[in-house]
Amino acid sequence: MCRAASPSPRVDYRSRAYWAGTIKMGLSKFFLLRALHDGPMHGYDLARAVARMTGGCCSPSEGALYPVLREFEEGGYVTGEDQVVQGRRRRVYALTEAGREAFRVALAAWLEATDALRDCCRGFATAAAPSRCTPDRED
Repeated sequence: MCRAASPSPRVDYRSRAYWAGTIKMGLSKFFLLRALHDGPMHGYDLARAVARMTGGCCSPSEGALYPVLREFEEGGYVTGEDQVVQGRRRRVYALTEAGREAFRVALAAWLEATDALRDCCRGFATAAAPSRCTPDRED
């Protein structure tokens, strides 16, 4: 007997939380590369650096951070080395040349996308949120 698949939950495209989450998912890898461009760091400091540079708009959780770092490491974009930092064993990540190139490519792509967004929505922007980053909330 064949069972019908349960319907997927409906997405509320009017929800600021939906759009903010979608944007953050796309930008998180970019901001991790950007933070590592400043120099090697371990995961906790990396998450704090991303949160600081984005004014809290993109604050990766451990559940999101470490799988991306593993993906970057497996792809050759970062190296990971176990070190003792302030008496604790930590994995310190550093960009490779491939990671630097990935950052340059990502930067160009994001700048192109933001220019297109700005150009096509210029008249609508004044009606949008007043600040660069507002807390996630349901509107």
